[in-house]
Amino acid sequence: MSAVRACDLPEQSRLHGYRGPGDFLDCYSVGAEMAPRRAGEIITDFPGWARLLLLLRWLVTAPFGLKNEVRTAVDKIGPFPVIAETETEILAGFDDRHLNFAVSVLTEPGRVYLATWVRPHNLAGRAYLAAIMPFHISIARDALARVAAASATR
Repeated sequence: MSAVRACDLPEQSRLHGYRGPGDFLDCYSVGAEMAPRRAGEIITDFPGWARLLLLLRWLVTAPFGLKNEVRTAVDKIGPFPVIAETETEILAGFDDRHLNFAVSVLTEPGRVYLATWVRPHNLAGRAYLAAIMPFHISIARDALARVAAASATR
């Protein structure tokens, strides 16, 4: 199975258009052959330990009126509304009071990329981003490992 690695976001990603000064952007990739939407479905089919972390996040942030899911979105990948989709990339995410975020699942022949962009709006957004970062990295790496495993069994 191909190893997940941190990398630069490919130049053709639409996520570059979101990035501004002070924003967070990371990107990981893995060797896999898969359409972006299918990879996004695998990525957001969180394992039990990640679901538990998301539940904890929802319980902690709900009293502050922060979004946990956009239920009215017609097209979603997991809990995230789809922003844009092409044959090689799907963007999903939403804006909230404390931060805006989007994820990109981009494919090239033999490679799948997962990138996350975050624009904190205030101290709460920066604190939230710092608090979730170790979990974010583990979830992103695990997600791409699952994509690679699914690609290998096709």
